[in-house]
Amino acid sequence: MLNHYETVFIMTPVLSEEQMKETVKKFENILLEKGAEIVHQENWGLRKLEYPIAKKTSGFYHLFEFIAEGSVVKEYELQYRRDEKIMRYLTVSMDKHAIAYAEKRRNLKREKAAPAEEVAQEENTNNE
Repeated sequence: MLNHYETVFIMTPVLSEEQMKETVKKFENILLEKGAEIVHQENWGLRKLEYPIAKKTSGFYHLFEFIAEGSVVKEYELQYRRDEKIMRYLTVSMDKHAIAYAEKRRNLKREKAAPAEEVAQEENTNNE
């Protein structure tokens, strides 16, 4: 049976931008190879941690929202444990309320981004 999951993971802050993107791509590919459908992903960037982890006070946060079988999550989390670039991760199974909230949050984000894009396009056409 397919379930809806959300994983947030924190990568070590010593990574370069390129290394961070490669790590995200690696975990995206693992999901896709296992037959999961990625619904949404967000890069939250470098953020301060609430408490130090391995003497580090910040980390790169990333979120994946996906649909997969439970067995996929078990294998997926094993890959997080094996990767020294990952400081922490958390995967949760989403119920219908969490799924609805995530969709609402994405739509609000899109609506906020759309007017900014329209203004940028208008400025570009006015400058030409």
